[in-house]
Amino acid sequence: MSTTSSNTSRVAIVTGGSGGIGRVTAERLAADGQKVAIVYAGNDVSAKNAVQGITAGGGSALAIKADVADETAVAEAFDTVEREFGGVDVVVHAAGIMLLSPLAELDLADLDRMHRVNIRGTFVVNQQAARRVRSGGAIINFSSTVVKLALPTYAAYAATKGAVDAVSLVLAKELRGRDITVNAVAPGPTATPLFLQGKDEATIERMAKMNPLERLGVPGDIAEVVSFLAGPGRWVNGQTIYANGGVV
Repeated sequence: MSTTSSNTSRVAIVTGGSGGIGRVTAERLAADGQKVAIVYAGNDVSAKNAVQGITAGGGSALAIKADVADETAVAEAFDTVEREFGGVDVVVHAAGIMLLSPLAELDLADLDRMHRVNIRGTFVVNQQAARRVRSGGAIINFSSTVVKLALPTYAAYAATKGAVDAVSLVLAKELRGRDITVNAVAPGPTATPLFLQGKDEATIERMAKMNPLERLGVPGDIAEVVSFLAGPGRWVNGQTIYANGGVV
């Protein structure tokens, strides 16, 4: 029998929760009845607005500023959540950066930046999650459909997200016997500022037509998948879930 508690007593941490898919995910989990801690990197105004939006809707939320690649800052963020909300049941690691370039022209400083946030950040957050998430909980990392699409200019970014897939699968096995699931969600092209930045209308239209539904995803599409994995989806474990409208 699963030991998963009701959503009304569950506590979720969402990194990158002040904007984009992360924010909509935080709002969705709050609407599901979970208390939500938003961990954000730097935009105080967006984080404050996200918390206010959740609390105005009757939910419970707080914001914590932390660099996801800094192990001390992340440990302190988890300490704060445990102190304020009593524990941690769900960790959604949505924080990440995307810097695009053909491999031959890649500025290696950009590679290092993505490695620090996307790979080291995943290790740091997952390490604390593995130590602290309660029985019946869930750890959900963010991968990307570009890992298998192999689009030009995405080599460095896709490499960091391939690492997320590997970490998620291995951690799921390492948590054997704990009743904690670990999965990765891999969005396809989704209408967020991160995706839209630097793309012209023709490129956006072309990418919107890549899937059989012939539209870009929206953050709510991805949040719906996270909600399932964070709540009732107890039999899905050690998987990368492609939430992309059918892009192949």
